[in-house]
Amino acid sequence: MDWQLPHGETVHTRHDIAFATGVAPKVAGLRSFRDPDGRDIEAELTGTGWPPGPGFQPRDRSGQSGVRVMDVVLLGIPRLINAISNAAGPGGNLATEPRGLGQSQEPHFEVEDFPVVYAAPGAVARTLPWQLDPARRPKGYRTDLLLTDRRLVILGLPDGSDQTSAQELWSLPRAGVADAELMTFSQGPSDVRLCFTDESWTRWHVRDAARFVGHVRGERSPVLRDRLTPQQRAQIGELMAHPPLEVARSLGKAHAVEEEPQLELLADGVVAVHLQVPLSNGSRIPLTAHLDPAGADVTPEGETL
Repeated sequence: MDWQLPHGETVHTRHDIAFATGVAPKVAGLRSFRDPDGRDIEAELTGTGWPPGPGFQPRDRSGQSGVRVMDVVLLGIPRLINAISNAAGPGGNLATEPRGLGQSQEPHFEVEDFPVVYAAPGAVARTLPWQLDPARRPKGYRTDLLLTDRRLVILGLPDGSDQTSAQELWSLPRAGVADAELMTFSQGPSDVRLCFTDESWTRWHVRDAARFVGHVRGERSPVLRDRLTPQQRAQIGELMAHPPLEVARSLGKAHAVEEEPQLELLADGVVAVHLQVPLSNGSRIPLTAHLDPAGADVTPEGETL
């Protein structure tokens, strides 16, 4: 039987997540696990039931300049291909960071080291499931994060499909979360640092990271269509009937959306409309629009469309 939320609990947002991965040349394709004194705690995590991992061995200068795209592909981190291929500056000189990334705000945690669990003994971050680690979990395995009105929940999906029977791996009451921060020194940017109230933290790669951070911080909240303005409701109906998508011929044509969209209320009455547009080849493409109270398309501050 597929996993289900307990009765009365509501999902606010759901995301594909994993432990983040370094992108600076010294730590590209790597991740570490630390306590607040900077000690490596990977062996301690293995002692609690985690499978052995590859360990953290930052590259020396010669190793940094020799990072190849194929190394990253073999590590199962295709999102790093562009970053690593640009790791060398003009003339082959090693750049301090890959092109296309913002300036690191925390070089110790992003360039010299790359902790994805930072926690004292007994802290929440040490309880996270090992399946979040791409270097430990089986090929094709996926982890999803659900933020509900009550908890954070991590699900394991053995074959990576939404249709499979999911296993609940971990959960935490929302009161245990102190903050979430979008880390701009990442591809996308897609990295999030989630801080817990016991001062431990973790760094995750999150699909649609800005959306997740907005929910944690209370900057986004689910809303029903009947709570929107008449102009917003009318425009949503138009988007569903005629999705504004240019689809490659090989994918077929976009059809009208019949599934109810996910709606999120942002600041100043703007609503985010998340649609799953069906195509004639049987697949679906996500489409997001932001509408102000007058029903006009807008770009929320800090986001690009």
